[in-house]
Amino acid sequence: MTVLVIAEHDNASLKGATLNTVTAAAALGEVHVLVAGHNAAAAAQAAAQVTGVAKVLHADGPALENALAENVAAQVLALADGYEHIVFPATASGKNIAPRVAAKLDVAQISDITKVVSGDTFERPIYAGNAIATVQSQDAKKVITVRATGFDAAAATGGSAAVESVAAVADSGKSRFVSREVSKSDRPELTAAKVIVSGGRALGSEEKFKEVITPLADKLGAAIGASRAAVDAGYAPNDLQVGQTGKIVAPEMYVAVGISGAIQHLAGMKDSKVIVAINKDEEAPIFSVADYGLVADLFAAVPELTEKL
Repeated sequence: MTVLVIAEHDNASLKGATLNTVTAAAALGEVHVLVAGHNAAAAAQAAAQVTGVAKVLHADGPALENALAENVAAQVLALADGYEHIVFPATASGKNIAPRVAAKLDVAQISDITKVVSGDTFERPIYAGNAIATVQSQDAKKVITVRATGFDAAAATGGSAAVESVAAVADSGKSRFVSREVSKSDRPELTAAKVIVSGGRALGSEEKFKEVITPLADKLGAAIGASRAAVDAGYAPNDLQVGQTGKIVAPEMYVAVGISGAIQHLAGMKDSKVIVAINKDEEAPIFSVADYGLVADLFAAVPELTEKL
């Protein structure tokens, strides 16, 4: 079987989730990667170097520059006949494009898989990660999104795939790109960070959030995250939210400060390699998933920890 992976990229380099998706796809068969963009030769070359990739299909045209879902979906559909599996990262972009492809192919989408059992059977989390469903599809073509935290990243170097140019689709005319506002930070991107320090509602204010969390994150070279309660209270911006309705992360170390451990938050971080929890409530659910727990007043414990690092 040959599998088509839809690469996520910025026309210059691949996004990290693409590497995890390649690993998942490799369990299904020979991996081909579609790089659809504009002036994206560098991204196509980067995809060719990924270990496990047999071929890169490079579609280059103005309509694909900003990865508008309608245009990328049309590009995927133009190539779909040659593939039994079409695989996307389960990112905001992948979740935007994959359903369009599945609908046009008249098949059921298989979402957020964390394990490949066989060519037609997969595991995926349900009920905020509290249960794992094994799903089997009898559709001739399978449109799949991959939860990046469920698979190791493929090596970004070591491969030597051929790059083949394919005709780019024309603009669908259904949407147009207006502008993009990107927040800039010296910190690692949340979903790619090896260490994350997250704060919860117990911090009490935006000022305390910055005063307590930022110095610890600086010492650890960490990204900063937040619980939904902290975001809803205005202590941190939306793009820092970790959880089922935020970002799904699995860093080497996750430090939860003043986070009780609601189900929706645990669903977004419980696959972290090491979880450290600091909370004054010894009954807090976060301790049920923590590798190390400290029952203490965070306003005393975190500054002391930061000082000793």
